[in-house]
Amino acid sequence: MHDIDLILTLTGGLAAALVLGFITQQLRLSPIVGYLLAGVVVGPATPGFQADRGLAEQLAEIGVILLMFGVGLHFHFRELLAVRRVAVPGALVQSGVATLLGALAGRFLGWEWPTAVIFGGAVAVASTVVLIRVLSDNNDLHTRAGHIAVGWLVVEDLLTVVALVVLPAVAGPEEAVPGGIAAAVAVAAVKMTALVAMTVVVGGRVIPWVMERVAATRSRELFTLAVLVIALGIAVGSAKIFGVSMALGAFLAGMVVGRSEFSLRAASDALPMRDAFAVLFFVSVGMLFDPFAAMRSPWATALALAIVLVGKPLAAIAIVLGLGYPRRVALPVAVALAQIGEFSFILASLGSQLGVMPADAVNTLVATAIVSITLNPLLYRSIDLFDRWLGQLLPAAAMPDEEQPADEQAPSRRAIVVGYGPVGETVTELLLDNGIEPTVIELNLDTVRRLQVFDVRAIYGDASRPEVLVEAGVARAANLILTSGAGSLDEEIIRRAKEINPGIHVLARTQYVRELPKLQRAGAEDVFAAEGEVALAFAVRILERLGAGGEQIDRERQRVEAMFRSG
Repeated sequence: MHDIDLILTLTGGLAAALVLGFITQQLRLSPIVGYLLAGVVVGPATPGFQADRGLAEQLAEIGVILLMFGVGLHFHFRELLAVRRVAVPGALVQSGVATLLGALAGRFLGWEWPTAVIFGGAVAVASTVVLIRVLSDNNDLHTRAGHIAVGWLVVEDLLTVVALVVLPAVAGPEEAVPGGIAAAVAVAAVKMTALVAMTVVVGGRVIPWVMERVAATRSRELFTLAVLVIALGIAVGSAKIFGVSMALGAFLAGMVVGRSEFSLRAASDALPMRDAFAVLFFVSVGMLFDPFAAMRSPWATALALAIVLVGKPLAAIAIVLGLGYPRRVALPVAVALAQIGEFSFILASLGSQLGVMPADAVNTLVATAIVSITLNPLLYRSIDLFDRWLGQLLPAAAMPDEEQPADEQAPSRRAIVVGYGPVGETVTELLLDNGIEPTVIELNLDTVRRLQVFDVRAIYGDASRPEVLVEAGVARAANLILTSGAGSLDEEIIRRAKEINPGIHVLARTQYVRELPKLQRAGAEDVFAAEGEVALAFAVRILERLGAGGEQIDRERQRVEAMFRSG
């Protein structure tokens, strides 16, 4: 019976998430809203099918681990350092203000201080998934405001990781350690330091060594399995051996992998499984929501929404403007952060496990998340209106000189080369000789390392994955050159590249003439078939031996090319 309950919970939860996620996506809202609503539909608060909440929460634990692993995987100090002047103080001050407001709101609602403080921390942290999605949809991810918002969120994530470590020591059953809370925090800090040292120092040597051996097998299944074992293994080990949260262990594991040459491939090959478990995590959170209870206490949700939609943005605007940035930077940063998401639920879940987060507080957070995530894209598209209104109140500020964005190389001087076989090597050399900067995407690790030694930008990963194409810079490149002749895989690469950069010019190679129409339909402007090129070379050579003139040879060449291009 337990197996049947598991299958029913998986099927029912994922099916509801698929339907409602699709609907919210079509409405240009975050699919997270659909996933949370799916939890409400299959939860105990609504009639009809009811999933097993206990099983859903157990599966959601894997989602939390993989979410934290993904955060660590994409955490780069260089991105934070680039905007440290505004992101670090901004995140610290805004998080402090939001936490204080949330805690005061919690006390006003009659909650104990531990509950109120956790509630304040939960409303202080924005959703990474929502923020990246909103910035990407509005083409602002790679702007100055986008970089600041992402760096700001990185600091918030780090603060939340610290909270996840300290919270069990402060509010858990072991809080009666001699010396009180200070001693408990000190013990937690020692354990965390030991875990960090073990993971970064030892794991920094062992993990890349293991992954290199697995990658050498050329088996995608084994590579995916290796990444999952590392993420889950270190997460479980951190809890069992060091007594700290599994979330911290997963975050550190992601950081170690992210610092290696395998970060992009780990993100593209292994983390799609993260998405499935992350959906279950949001569904399990939605199952906790009781809409009738929310209607009975609307003031709690109204206070939380006021903090998230008004308090946090105003604090962010004041900080960014105070540091000398213009309104056109301050407003996108402030509005993008005006929502809460996965980290809020992770904090709330930990608080529930520790017995200090009652159901009504969790209910308020879920309601706040649903409303704020729904409104966030709409608010972001209204930035021009806010800018005109704010312009009447505040003078424009100048951007600091040291933060002026550097001029990037023109797109016409950039090209992406997929594959570094004989054809790819020749094309890359010709591009370099003509002043065009190539970026090579290759699945042979030794080749990537060799190219990097000669200062040729090379990325280890699968070009059919959008994360790899984005990292390669396909959004800013003029040409995409597919040299391997991989058929259906090349079709997928072309479609992905065109979604990111519709104006990119695609040149593709194929083995067979019959594949020309498929690649052209996928979006390739120029396709060259090995069969056709060989036939053309034969024809030209025969005509030359028969004494044909240059005009006749050119005419026949054009006729043969037209014949092969027509399929």
